[in-house]
Amino acid sequence: MKSKTKQMTRRDLLKAGAVVSAGALAAQNSRSFAAGSDKMGLALIGCGSRGTGDAIDCLRSAEGLEMVAVADIFQDRVDSSLKKMREALPDKVKVTPDTSFLGFDAYKKVMAIKDVDVVMLTTPPAFRPQMVRAALEAGKHLFVEKPGAVDPVGVRSLLASAELADRKRLSIVVGTQQRWQPQYLELIRRIHDGKLGDIVGGQAYWNWGSSKWHFEERKREWSDMEWQIRCWPYFVWLSGDHIVEQHLHNMDILNWAIGSPPVQCLAVGGRQARTGPEFGNIYDHFAAEYLYPNGIRVMSMCSQIEGSTPRVGERVVCAKGSICTNRGEGYIEDTKGNVVYRYEDNIHSGEVAQCANLINSIREGKPINECKRLAESTMTVILGRMSAYTGRAISWKWAMKSKLDLSVGKYELGDLPVRPVAVPGKVELI
Repeated sequence: MKSKTKQMTRRDLLKAGAVVSAGALAAQNSRSFAAGSDKMGLALIGCGSRGTGDAIDCLRSAEGLEMVAVADIFQDRVDSSLKKMREALPDKVKVTPDTSFLGFDAYKKVMAIKDVDVVMLTTPPAFRPQMVRAALEAGKHLFVEKPGAVDPVGVRSLLASAELADRKRLSIVVGTQQRWQPQYLELIRRIHDGKLGDIVGGQAYWNWGSSKWHFEERKREWSDMEWQIRCWPYFVWLSGDHIVEQHLHNMDILNWAIGSPPVQCLAVGGRQARTGPEFGNIYDHFAAEYLYPNGIRVMSMCSQIEGSTPRVGERVVCAKGSICTNRGEGYIEDTKGNVVYRYEDNIHSGEVAQCANLINSIREGKPINECKRLAESTMTVILGRMSAYTGRAISWKWAMKSKLDLSVGKYELGDLPVRPVAVPGKVELI
């Protein structure tokens, strides 16, 4: 996480590293792994519930893995995470007080540990771009939770990091676990094989039916910064708003099926059910129309409203039928809405599988690099938020050049006024 003296770091990332040759970069890689039994050290940066769950999944995904370091802002998060990991997999947790770090710069201490081969980045997404870059510069392979950024400046940093990972032959697997679920793999394969004809449209949903996801009541002793980080999903600079933090999963599937990010978005949104200051400055609902190449239009919606109808899933409409997917099932409808195929094999969450493939790619010397795809899926939902906040239709090309930077000026546990809630028609395009 960046310090006050490095406020321009994210803006300068695209300029860095261009003069280093591919051979010199490859020489800086982490240790090679010739056999599946070789020990491999993991480090967790961001010790919340999502990160702890990811760490346990990764430790379970292959033999020879050990958690050797952790880092977070808060001691209680570190303690809770280590407790859960040790209860689940006591023989695989080797963290000591000397490899447990606190503070905004704690991630740098993790990167300096030689025995760390894979870094798991599960902090609030605001900190993701600079940590991805730091890990790659240190020669570490990565598991990176989604989203990858909260603004276009961060997305451009991710794209630069994707190129760096390729040059250094480092693996990056991201937390879009649906890409590893069998029903998704089978149904998207059928689209790409041409079984359903051309894609003509689609829908994507993350209507949560709940308003207090990862919500914490503020304690008197918490500073502004501590409150915002502990309650990070409710602050735009940390989460990107829930369209970015959650709905990315669904739009990532549409991007995958279509084979491209969108070219334009027109969105609306607002804050009607969750209006108190305790809910930070994010919206509670969005709806967006995404225009893709070849005139394909996708309607998307997402909400976090208590008592509303929950719906989470995707529908890709093709000339000969539609695929309908969610995390628990997948099926195909004909053009009249009749179910003509249903995926019946065992379905798993994809969370262990994504880590297993990361570890296999490292041990086999065949890097997987999902960073560019993460950047594109992240930008897709940032585009929706930017359109809803401003009330303007925005093109992908324009947004990718946007100077919008949501980072804050000083990273310390002190005062940090909450930015106002966006008002469409008044928020300027930057």
